Amino acid sequence: MPKDSAGSDVVAPPRRVLIVEDDDSIALALEFVLGREGYAHDRVADGTEALAMIRAQVPDLVLLDVMLPGLSGYEICHRLRDDPAMAGVRILMMTARGSAQDQRRARELGADGFVAKPFELDILRREVRRLLA
Repeated sequence: MPKDSAGSDVVAPPRRVLIVEDDDSIALALEFVLGREGYAHDRVADGTEALAMIRAQVPDLVLLDVMLPGLSGYEICHRLRDDPAMAGVRILMMTARGSAQDQRRARELGADGFVAKPFELDILRREVRRLLA
């Protein structure tokens, strides 16, 4: 383990995840899973607010719903990938419309992963771990 200048162990801060989800029941499930995994997390339910929060906080991972009030998840993903300062932010898109076309669009816009809702928590947990590894 790395040491600081005083010789004490340096503990890395927890990875930060932003949940962008307007459905309260889904957001609560996501918060539960992230809390159990030890990730620091925040939640926002509006696309316009989400984009501002992502730029202000620069989280390690964004769990991004596609259909949101304000900006859509696709638009947020596109804007983040056009911003060099946001290159290190991982994006996991989530949508109830899990067609191959939706997945292809998410990847073309630069999403790092995609899960269809309703999702199994184990699948979500595995994707979050993969993206934060």
